[in-house]
Amino acid sequence: MIPRVHTRSPYATEALTEALGRPVSDQEGLTGHTVVAHWPGLAPVAPDDEQQLWTSQDWADHLDTPSWEYPRATSPRKDRFAIWHADVRLALGDRQLTGPEWSEIAHRLARAVGIATPGDTRSCRWIAVQAQPRRLDLIANLILPNGTWTSQPGLLLRLAAECRRLETALSLLGPLPARSSPHAAALPAAVHSAAETTGQLAELLHQLADEATGLLVTGRGLVEFAAHRLGALPHAYGPAMEHQLGWIARRLYGIQQDLDAVVADLAAATSDRTAPPPALPVPRPPTASARTRSTP
Repeated sequence: MIPRVHTRSPYATEALTEALGRPVSDQEGLTGHTVVAHWPGLAPVAPDDEQQLWTSQDWADHLDTPSWEYPRATSPRKDRFAIWHADVRLALGDRQLTGPEWSEIAHRLARAVGIATPGDTRSCRWIAVQAQPRRLDLIANLILPNGTWTSQPGLLLRLAAECRRLETALSLLGPLPARSSPHAAALPAAVHSAAETTGQLAELLHQLADEATGLLVTGRGLVEFAAHRLGALPHAYGPAMEHQLGWIARRLYGIQQDLDAVVADLAAATSDRTAPPPALPVPRPPTASARTRSTP
């Protein structure tokens, strides 16, 4: 199971369009099993029979409501990008999942990433959409009903850890067919799926090492901040601790660069595996003189 966190956006239309694989519409409704899970506070707002009549635009408006109700609410970075979106996809070899299993995955991931608290109707507005094969999308508004902003500490690590636990609980990651098996004819499709999986993992590692928003950058910044503050203290241990923390920050930067190199290697490997095979040279027809020499 491969997770991906998208860039936050100010409105839910963009995230829902990506989740559905088609534009959001105020005319077209969703099928009865597209929204497989949602926040517990939705039932008092819209009973099940009313939800069945909602268009995809209605769902987007529902997610945007906290942003309209609290126009001054901002994130810790002072932006208004309140719509959070992530998706998880089944890996090559994973079996197909049932509707209840997708719903269980949605609730567990929502708790893991900090957008849901069991039974709490005052948590984030969120929905889980299962509209594309072998994929689940979580979309949430990070503005709580009291106008405060949801905290998501350690987001990427918690999301990845919960995906690993779900793989064990649901017996995913089945064995891949051997090259010598009777299914060898399906190898091109398997190669394509492996390349897609590699690309998704490369994107996940890139998010971890991203210089602007990555978790490693956040940790390095905190270490550097602590080093600076300790170095300014009028105590004997301050300079020594500043030096030690500075060395740790440099090591974190080195790890970040190593991850960037791995991402580049994965991208190159994916490109090599998906590139078409080189064309074989076309044999030239024999020249007139050659045909004359070969005639008995």
